[in-house]
Amino acid sequence: MKENYLISVLGKQQVNGQSDEIEVNTTGTYVRKGDKRYIMYKEYDENSQPTRTNILKIEGNNRLTVMRGGTDGTHLILENGKRYLCQYNTGYGNLMLGISTSELQNLLTDKGGSLKVQYTLDINSSLASSNELYITVKEAESKDV
Repeated sequence: MKENYLISVLGKQQVNGQSDEIEVNTTGTYVRKGDKRYIMYKEYDENSQPTRTNILKIEGNNRLTVMRGGTDGTHLILENGKRYLCQYNTGYGNLMLGISTSELQNLLTDKGGSLKVQYTLDINSSLASSNELYITVKEAESKDV
């Protein structure tokens, strides 16, 4: 598949009153298969070597599955109004996390668009962090890539 979409992922996290954010801007693929949409992109290290592949599967207007490859791969399910448990590989071992999604706003169309997710993570039912995820996808023009 051609990496012909510009993908921006902004993650915001709040832990114990401290805020942090990380942003990834890259190229990737964006496809629709039936009633599902897929956003796929690679993350790179400081030497421009790919470290992992991320696949975001969007189902309808209320469910996002995040699948991260690599040595610290994980599989997260975010669905409006629901809590899921998942194993999260830290690189030092696995943690069992609870993920509770309070908002999932899907404004994706066949040409791109945006996705906004607000969720909390808990460990042993104790709040670990509050999170926001903003994803935008737009078709790249040849001059953009």
